[in-house]
Amino acid sequence: MDVLHRRDCPSRTVVELLANKWVLFVLGALRRHDRPLRFSELRRLLDGITQKVLTQTLRALERDGLVKRTVYPTVPPRVEYGLTALGVEAGALTSAISTWSVEHAPQILEARQDFDDRAATPPRPVSP
Repeated sequence: MDVLHRRDCPSRTVVELLANKWVLFVLGALRRHDRPLRFSELRRLLDGITQKVLTQTLRALERDGLVKRTVYPTVPPRVEYGLTALGVEAGALTSAISTWSVEHAPQILEARQDFDDRAATPPRPVSP
């Protein structure tokens, strides 16, 4: 069995992290802006994300070394999130996925519609 596909392969946890849709969007937002962003900026950019999910996502990315959290000693404290060198590399991957998604969304949507249309049509009897 290929080591990559084994349950105990460390790279599997990395793939699980990168397969999370909000991880892809957070990395993409940080990469596109090419500067650290505050939590509130990220939340505004990522339509539909909850405060809880954004917090969990940023913590996971920080834990894995893809995002650096910087706290400034102001009142109230100012916190910014930026990509590390590792995060910039991962961001390039997520950018490729994003580009591919935008380019091929019409084809995917058409395929979904064709599938749904076929699924809604009762099966025809087979002719002898």
